[in-house]
Amino acid sequence: MSSSSSSSLSSFSSRTSSHPLAPYGWDADWEAEFAPYAAQGLVPGRVVRVDRGQCDVITADGTVRADTEFVTPRDPLKVVCTGDWVAVDADGADPRYVQLYLPRRTSFVRSTSSKRSEGQILAANVDHSIIAVSLAAELDLARIERFLALGWESGGQPVVVLTKADLVPDAVTLGHLVEDVETAAPGVQVLPVSATAGDGVDVLAAVVSGGTSVLLGQSGAGKSTLANALAGADIMEVQAVRDVDGKGRHTTTTRNLVLLPGGGVLIDTPGLRGVGLWDAESGVGQVFSEIEELAARCRFHDCAHDAEPGCAVLAAVEDGTLPERRLDSYRKLIRENQRIVAKTDARARAELRRQWRLRGAEGRAAMEAKRGRVR
Repeated sequence: MSSSSSSSLSSFSSRTSSHPLAPYGWDADWEAEFAPYAAQGLVPGRVVRVDRGQCDVITADGTVRADTEFVTPRDPLKVVCTGDWVAVDADGADPRYVQLYLPRRTSFVRSTSSKRSEGQILAANVDHSIIAVSLAAELDLARIERFLALGWESGGQPVVVLTKADLVPDAVTLGHLVEDVETAAPGVQVLPVSATAGDGVDVLAAVVSGGTSVLLGQSGAGKSTLANALAGADIMEVQAVRDVDGKGRHTTTTRNLVLLPGGGVLIDTPGLRGVGLWDAESGVGQVFSEIEELAARCRFHDCAHDAEPGCAVLAAVEDGTLPERRLDSYRKLIRENQRIVAKTDARARAELRRQWRLRGAEGRAAMEAKRGRVR
């Protein structure tokens, strides 16, 4: 690289790092992506909140209210979302509109609970998915695996935060709980945290300081308390949970992007009652990486790990190296994901029907063979 090119690149990087939006994640790549729209007089900004067809956008001149009427596609995955980088009308326009959003680097998507099984985007351009799990209630490892599948599929790095660690009676018990979650979360950092006592908050703050994090979990998981601890201020209302089941009401009702004092930004989300998969095959494979590795050693490349001879997965369950609970959870998520994909992909529907017919034929053949032996 010539000295002039090096000098130009250094100047470009310096300019973006000193940009007022740099703390929110603005960088040289976003600036280059936005250049054609800057030439049209549009202004860059990041969406910090969306509600009822309008959104709050942080720009170099502060937060502005903008209408999303021009970006209202029928596809629910293409609506403006918290975390999006957008192009808005310049100051002076009344009202101001979001004209478009820049292509997303990552996005956290789940399936809605409606019968239409549409996808719903919860956050855009996320680097970390923080999955908050309360230790005030019994651990649900299958639910954690479900969150992790979506987290991996989003393109961000999942982190499991075990909240309310101060309610665990002793360090030994806490250590066992952490180990249980680690078995369900290979390759994922598991952090026990007490937001009220401040334990572990500094470690989590260091993890999320380098980018954008989305905070996820059920109602009552302590997300708002955790968000307040990371922000160093009471930015989120906190409500008590029910003693009977450890659940709470939805404290957060919209998705909000907050600048953190230690660096990075946090997107807080409402508590999620349902965590449906949405085309998350690779995410499921990442969560159950040990099963995927075993499957590669099965005799048949299309082994369903059910009753096939030479199945390395079933052999691992038999010798105790793979917990049967893990295999059951894996099967459930794979089936669910196949059904979701089949609703929107004709080829996937055809393949699913083929598999059902094949397994039905195998079942009938097994029954006939059994009857023959009985005679």
